[in-house]
Amino acid sequence: MTNAYIAERLEAFANLLDLSGAGYYTSRAYRRAAETIRETQAPIAELVAAGRIQELRGIGPGIASRLRELVQTGRIAELEELEREVQPELVGLGRFLGIGPKRMVEIGRALGVSTADEFREAARAGRLTSVAGIGPQTERRLLERLEREGRPQRKGMLLNRARGLLEEIAGALGGEVAGDPRRWADTSFDFAVVCAADDAEPVLDAFARLPTIVSLLQREPRRALGVTVEGVPVELVVAEPSHFGTELLRATGTHAYVDALGELPSAPDEAEVYEQLGVPWCPPELREQPFRGEPPELLQRTNIRGDLHVHTTWSDGKASVLEMALAARDLGYEYIAICDHTPNVRVVPGLDADDLRRQAEEIAEVNDEVAPFRVLRGTEVDIRRDGELDLPDDVLEELDWVQLSLHAGQREPRDQLTRKVTEAMRHPAVRALSHPKGRIINHRPPNALDLQRTFEVALETGVAIETNGLPDRLDLSGPEIKLAVEAGVPVVVSTDAHSVRGLGNMRLAVHTARRGWATAADVVNTRSLAEILSGGRTRARGSGAPSPRRG
Repeated sequence: MTNAYIAERLEAFANLLDLSGAGYYTSRAYRRAAETIRETQAPIAELVAAGRIQELRGIGPGIASRLRELVQTGRIAELEELEREVQPELVGLGRFLGIGPKRMVEIGRALGVSTADEFREAARAGRLTSVAGIGPQTERRLLERLEREGRPQRKGMLLNRARGLLEEIAGALGGEVAGDPRRWADTSFDFAVVCAADDAEPVLDAFARLPTIVSLLQREPRRALGVTVEGVPVELVVAEPSHFGTELLRATGTHAYVDALGELPSAPDEAEVYEQLGVPWCPPELREQPFRGEPPELLQRTNIRGDLHVHTTWSDGKASVLEMALAARDLGYEYIAICDHTPNVRVVPGLDADDLRRQAEEIAEVNDEVAPFRVLRGTEVDIRRDGELDLPDDVLEELDWVQLSLHAGQREPRDQLTRKVTEAMRHPAVRALSHPKGRIINHRPPNALDLQRTFEVALETGVAIETNGLPDRLDLSGPEIKLAVEAGVPVVVSTDAHSVRGLGNMRLAVHTARRGWATAADVVNTRSLAEILSGGRTRARGSGAPSPRRG
């Protein structure tokens, strides 16, 4: 019994707990346990058999007992009971239609249906109004939604979740991720997986059996549309091997991009499609708008030599300085910058001048242990409401890496906000501006910061601009990074990691930078440790010398 299978069963259990109305923290605990199991190298079944499974972080007695049952019997009885009671196929369709889980089950029982197909038949036969609480207006709305199955939901799925969802499905079917997640879009609405097979039926059957897919909305000879338990529609395309490249390209680019290429030739891989079109191969991240030119050599994850924005247990992180250093070194980095918060953030612990100097002692000890890898003394210093920095000048001058952040005042007027941020950028110790637009995807819109003015000051001062790898930030976004790159402003590609696992968000930050047409030359942390430690401001691309330090 593989770790992947065990993790999938726990994930399925968590989904059904959600649908059954169990507490949020209960289902979250099972999801976190599933993540831990996926990342664990040791065989989970052997740890369970040896009675050592609770040695893993996040595995408590309740989850351990479910794992013992699964390993010993091959099943989780409560999971099977929930599958019978909750009717995930019906609930998944309900979420797609905007009906809550409990209400959808009530409607299904009232209609005497238990599958998505049966619900559609009942709805189209005019039986919905026989259910208490459903009048003509609600019936009309539901019928309209049924006719629009497969269209985007209102809020897009965050990139990390979207990639995880499609990578799991594609991995199970031997296919490739397509749609918005393959372009590494900030949020995803269109989900697709493309497979190659002479005989499509076995692949379509396997797709329908996936635990992730709770209902098939459509099935054709070489295509299917399934829906997840969250109500997310996922398209499967099973191409003939000789057409695989064509179908993958078609399922990846936006309609505007693909339509502008004209009629697509049949080819087994994308490279041949582009060759037959007489167009240079285009990275998926750039397939947003019509483009037939030669793309730049975009930033690669292997170009990254360090992470300049990570947190530790000194602030709101979950790992020590040493743990973050060892994990970063294992990733092949040369350096990381510890940038814990300052007190003005308030909602999390912040470090004042004395704290930073005590932290410096720990960093020095860690550097002795991990050399030649280097942990940089840094800070994510807050810009206070009065526009002043949240640390005194003498401590800022001691640090290797100082980056600004604005956590309060995101709704201030454009001129006031821009003036405050750009004046703070002029402080001689500042090296970068973090998550400049302050957005929280699907929760808080970008602030009113004038990016053109901010970029002008960045060029004057040599302050770099960050794209932040937290999945709900990705700030600056791809199009905003493109504006920075075109202006010649240096970019920092960081994770804002609050844990060892969070260092993995570098791939999100890198691909967001790629969506902004960034090359390795545009990115600060592709540079050597010596260049980072040079003490001067960041050299803007194309400039002859670093901007002078002020003070």
